[in-house]
Amino acid sequence: MIRERPLVVVGVPGGRRLELFRAAAAASGWTEPVVLPWRDLASGPVEVPDDALVRVDSPGGDVATERSLRGWDRDPDPYRAEGTGDHHAGFRSALDRLAEAVAAAPGAHLLQDVDDLVVMCDKRRCHARLEAAGVPVPPALAGPVGDYRALREAMEERRWRRVFVKPAHGSSASGVIALATAPGGRVSAVTSAHLTRDGEGRPALFNSLRLCTYTREEDVAAVVDALAPDGLHVERWVPKAGFAGKTIDLRVVVTAGKARHVVVRSSDSPMTNLHLGNARGDLEALRAKVGPDRWDEAMAVAEAAAGCFATLHAGVDLMATPGWRSFAICEVNAFGDLIPGVLHEGRDTYAEQLHALDTGRHPVPAAPAARAS
Repeated sequence: MIRERPLVVVGVPGGRRLELFRAAAAASGWTEPVVLPWRDLASGPVEVPDDALVRVDSPGGDVATERSLRGWDRDPDPYRAEGTGDHHAGFRSALDRLAEAVAAAPGAHLLQDVDDLVVMCDKRRCHARLEAAGVPVPPALAGPVGDYRALREAMEERRWRRVFVKPAHGSSASGVIALATAPGGRVSAVTSAHLTRDGEGRPALFNSLRLCTYTREEDVAAVVDALAPDGLHVERWVPKAGFAGKTIDLRVVVTAGKARHVVVRSSDSPMTNLHLGNARGDLEALRAKVGPDRWDEAMAVAEAAAGCFATLHAGVDLMATPGWRSFAICEVNAFGDLIPGVLHEGRDTYAEQLHALDTGRHPVPAAPAARAS
C-alpha cells in the first residue's frame, strides 16, 4: 500500500512548509514523513530509505543551509538581494547528490525531476522551455544582460519602454525591478530592493516589504549593476488585467496536471506578491465576472505550463491582459504551493498532493516488495 512506503521530505526542520505537510500527512493517514534536512544535503552525500517516495521542498529560511549552498565561509545576510547565483550553483549540486542517493536506494522514487527543479529555479531557462512548448509568455531578451548600459541598449533596440528585470535565480520578488523609461531621459524603477552604500560608496541591496521607487538614473543603474553578476532575466512589461480597482494576477497550484488551488493576488503596485502587503482578491467574484469559458481557458494555460515539467506540483503565476483577451505565464515556481487556507474539496495543497499519490492520479513505480507480492 502506497501510504505505508517511507515518505521522505527534503526540507528545513521547523519550517512552516514542512509542518503543514506533516499535518496533512497525519490527517490523511500517511506514515510520518522522514525529514532530510536541506542543511545535510547541502553539505555532502546523504542516504534515503529503500522504497522511499522523496519530495523536495524549499531550502529557504535557514541561514546555515544558505551558507552551505553558496559555499561561503561566512553566514549570508538573509535580507541581501545579491548572491542568488552562488545559491543556484549549490542548489544544483545538492540536487545531483539527492538524485544519486535515490538511485542507490532500491525502490526509491523522486516525486519531482531534479533537473526540472533546476530549470524552474532559473527564470531564463524556464521562460525558454515554456516558449519552445508554445505556452504564452511575455517577450523576453534572449541574450545575457551584463549591466544597466547593456539593458538600456537592448531596450532601445527593441523599442521597449517598460520591462521587468528579474534576478534569474531569485524568488519572492527579491531584486525584481519594474522599470519604465520615457523621452527626455526620465526613468522610474519600482523594486523591493533598497539601495544602500557602504563607507566607500559601494552599493548593497537589502530586500524590504516596502517597495521603493527610484527616479535618478544613477540609482537605477546601481541597482541593476549590483544584481547583474548573479544573472538577469528581462521581460517586456505586459499590462495586467484589473479587478475591484486593483491590478491582479493569479497563483495557480497545479497538482498532478490539474489546476486545483487558485489565489487572486491584487495590488496597487506592479508587484503582486502577497508578502509585500498585497491582498488576496475575491476568487469567486472574479470567476463570475470572467465567465466559465475564459476561466477554463486560463486554467488550461496554467496546466500547460506545469505540464512542461515532470513534477507532482507546481505554482504557476498567470496573468491576463485587460479584458481577459489573452494570457501569459510570468513564472513557474518549484515551491509555489504555500497558500494556507485555500482548499479544493476540503484539501489544502499538501493534502491534495498526497491525495494524487493515493488515488494514482500521479502514478509512481511500485516498490519491489509490492511487485513481488
